[in-house]
Amino acid sequence: MRKIILFSILLFSLNSWGQLKAIRNQADYPFWLHLPADSILKNNPPVLIFLHGRSLSGTNLDLVKRYGVIHEIEKGRKVPAIVIAPQVTAGSSWDPDKILSVLRFVQKEFNTDTNRVYVTGMSLGGYGTLNFAGKYPGVVTAAVALCGGGNPKNGCNLSTIPVWIQHGNKDAAVPISESEKMVKSIKDCNGGENLKYTVHYGASHGDLEKAFRTDDLYNWLFQFSKDDQK
Repeated sequence: MRKIILFSILLFSLNSWGQLKAIRNQADYPFWLHLPADSILKNNPPVLIFLHGRSLSGTNLDLVKRYGVIHEIEKGRKVPAIVIAPQVTAGSSWDPDKILSVLRFVQKEFNTDTNRVYVTGMSLGGYGTLNFAGKYPGVVTAAVALCGGGNPKNGCNLSTIPVWIQHGNKDAAVPISESEKMVKSIKDCNGGENLKYTVHYGASHGDLEKAFRTDDLYNWLFQFSKDDQK
């Protein structure tokens, strides 16, 4: 039955952009699945994981469309990747192992480029991004964390992959010191060779959402491949 359902999704996506499907009870998180045009899908596309912030947590997947990558796709952005956007329940933090279960499900159902797996998130999703990439640097190719933080113990793992950390210096919800701690932990391992750190002066917490509306975030992520890191 599962194969039939996913095959139907695949057929629905042929020769079209921006087709979304809600997937439930197939991994540890429910998630939105976006399939690119067939010309891209049949050529082992990369995978982009989007992790939302606390305000989009819950059991209503439509919340995940309010901002971020899925929101931009619905507005017409063409992302040349399979995009997966899971949802965490209210009051919970992102669990790296559960995120991995969503990725593994998608990789099992579709032929993807395992050398090009990207993750990005904002606020709670920024923490989730650095925690996931920090635990599984061999899986994640590159990561962008917006106005979040993480566990400094992951600094050396994170130093092995390209990571772009961004934060506003007027953030009243998550202090910039949370990102600064992660920047220091990464630099302490290899001097920040693979690190990009951007301070958005005058920006509040919500201002960082603008990053998803620009080409810069996507172009930066998609330039990297594990083939280049070996």
